[in-house]
Amino acid sequence: MAYFDSASSVPLHPVARQALLAALDEGWADPARLHREGRRARMLLDAARETAAEAAGCRPDELVFTSSGTRAVYDGMAGALAGRRRVGRHLLVSAVEHSCVLQSAAAHAADGGTVEEVGVDRTGRVDAGRYAGALRADTALACLQSANHEVGTEQPVAEVAEACRDAGVPLLVDAAQSLAWGPVDGGWSLLTASAHKWGGPPGVGLLAVRKGVRFAPRGPADERESGRAAGFPNIPAVLAAAASLRAVRQEAEGEAARLRALVDRIRARVPELVPDVEVVGDPVRRLPHLVTFSCLYVDGEALLHGLDRRGFSVSSGSSCTASTLVPSHVLRAMGVLSEGNVRVSLPAGTAAEDVERFLAVLPETVGEVRGRLGAPLPEEEAAGAGAERAPAERAEPAEGAAPEAAGAEGPGAEEPALTVDALGRRCPVPVIELAKVIGEVPDGALVAVLADDEAARLDIPAWCAMRDQEYAGERPAERGAVYLVRRRA
Repeated sequence: MAYFDSASSVPLHPVARQALLAALDEGWADPARLHREGRRARMLLDAARETAAEAAGCRPDELVFTSSGTRAVYDGMAGALAGRRRVGRHLLVSAVEHSCVLQSAAAHAADGGTVEEVGVDRTGRVDAGRYAGALRADTALACLQSANHEVGTEQPVAEVAEACRDAGVPLLVDAAQSLAWGPVDGGWSLLTASAHKWGGPPGVGLLAVRKGVRFAPRGPADERESGRAAGFPNIPAVLAAAASLRAVRQEAEGEAARLRALVDRIRARVPELVPDVEVVGDPVRRLPHLVTFSCLYVDGEALLHGLDRRGFSVSSGSSCTASTLVPSHVLRAMGVLSEGNVRVSLPAGTAAEDVERFLAVLPETVGEVRGRLGAPLPEEEAAGAGAERAPAERAEPAEGAAPEAAGAEGPGAEEPALTVDALGRRCPVPVIELAKVIGEVPDGALVAVLADDEAARLDIPAWCAMRDQEYAGERPAERGAVYLVRRRA
């Protein structure tokens, strides 16, 4: 089995395993005590802190260990917002932050604060100038990830940090995906990371808070970890996390170059081997080990199961891989195709042979999923789109459509020549049904697709761009929405 999901979690690094086992015998005592066992435990904790701080690029007394990377984000955001409450309650985040950042932002808004999201381009990258322009006099905190968890795009942290410094606003950087590859550049104020992303044990996070940053820890006061991480420290796990971080950073430069070449191979070959694929994320400014692509007319969950049966563990941001119909907020913010989404994140040591084997089985796997869904073949689409046919009769509005949804918003508004009822059907089915009928209307006519799957809002415009058709917008309906497509022969 080839494990290609290191962006989610990676196996325990051999160095982490050794450090963990050794520390179980030496690091069990309370490091706050003055007896021999306590002093020994404190020495191990201090050594781990120095190692992690060196990797993060901060002073040891600026870094604390938390119970997870998510906990580090929650505590870091809450403490910084509370510490600067007198300045204001405006929180600035990017639209593609990790869900834990956005959930913390939602909690801040529910508590009376204001939250502003800065959008991204189609590669998932924030424009530094636009981000700087969103800073206000009452901005208490700004958040920007170092690299995106889903598509690997690196963010302009150094430029944003400079703008934040000029505005007197602290910047929190989520470095969970990037810290294994190197320190975060720029004058950030707070930094968070998670050990299981680089081969440390789960349940260890890092929170660094620079000296001079106003910070008021939330929750009951605790004398441990400078009052910023309550509870008895898991010293064996902390020591293993620090040791593995140092180990992977020593290997990072060479391994990054090797994995980048393998990812470049995937980025180039997948569109050649599989028709109708959109590779997403920045092609250059990206993490070295991660590539994400979306396949038209493909159910993401079925595709992941198919690859799993063939010996490959990958992940996805498609809405159809979860209980919700809402696609990944990252893909939604980027405005890219969400159906059939696959994230490949190669762990250290990945063999080139495994990548070639993945490329060999992917076309057949995608083809099987498309076949089961009844997706049109490329030649069928071409024939249908080019056929000269009489105008199709206008379909009656589907049950659940608002009176104006299937056609006019008022007298004289253009009505669609044909309506596709895809209510209750999950993507990619609405897009497949659109592709089957687009050739039945004359050039310039409208086709309306009635759908209640949120993914259709991304996938229908993406299909139009891939098929050189015109996306004419959407209209409300009692259920879902009506998406309008104008045929261009």
